Amino acid sequence: MDIPLQAIMSQALLGLNNGAFYALLSLGLAVIFGMLNVVNFAHGAFYMLGAFVALLGYDQLGRILGDESIRMSFWTALIVGPAVVGLLGVLIEKTMLSRLYKVDHLYGLLLTFGLALIFEGVLTNYFNVAGEPYNAKPEILEGAVNLGFMVFPKYRLFSIILSLTVCFAVWYLIEKTKFGSHLRAGTENPDVTRAFGIDVPSLRTLTYFLGVALAGLAGVVAAPIYSVSPRMGSDLIIIVFAVVVIGGMGSIMGAILTGIALGLLEGLVKVFYPPLANTVIFIVMALVLLWRPSGLFGKEA
Repeated sequence: MDIPLQAIMSQALLGLNNGAFYALLSLGLAVIFGMLNVVNFAHGAFYMLGAFVALLGYDQLGRILGDESIRMSFWTALIVGPAVVGLLGVLIEKTMLSRLYKVDHLYGLLLTFGLALIFEGVLTNYFNVAGEPYNAKPEILEGAVNLGFMVFPKYRLFSIILSLTVCFAVWYLIEKTKFGSHLRAGTENPDVTRAFGIDVPSLRTLTYFLGVALAGLAGVVAAPIYSVSPRMGSDLIIIVFAVVVIGGMGSIMGAILTGIALGLLEGLVKVFYPPLANTVIFIVMALVLLWRPSGLFGKEA
């Protein structure tokens, strides 16, 4: 196939950009399932809400405060967006999910699926389904940088670096710190953990806060690239679930590495055989499930 190396490298880098988003979103989903055993189908909705917090903070904050000149900057939105989404997650966990930990996973899935439909339906009534642009991209991230084989947008390069940095920082927090060991212990044996004086319910709440805050962060980072719309989460959640299943449900590192790898694969397939690009992830998922049902990094039952 007579395909220039420059085209392959360019598409691989764009695939890495998508892979970084897949990894960040999949990480939050894996944290929630791995620590709480909850299949959080509302994860895409939390991603969408993070983007809307950034959009509304930029477009509507001044109107609410009576001064049109007041706008929430992108850098502020990177903190406020995940925090707002995380606090909403805390409210949901305290009032609803905490009642479902000891029952079948199906109940948590149905609850979070219903919440996703509610969030999407409410915002659809007030915003254009086609999406609205988020124009708060920082001036320092405008333009492009010459990488030699292509000219790549600065913001996309920033989003890759930020997403991967957050992913590996969260992995280190959960796998290598005392706080992370408390989280894992509270999940694997809550009664013994509670006997050591550790507040297991608070750990569960913090875990859900962390998981959905990661989705909110992904939404804020994605807002300047994609149109902000009520459907942006539902369009992505199936791919994110596929990533988590391939990596292994509950595997933190599996979610990160699989998200990156599948983003790269998707980008390269667009070069060699574009019609397959939208389905290659699901083909890989089917093959992995046939060969190793627990996923590439998951533990065998």
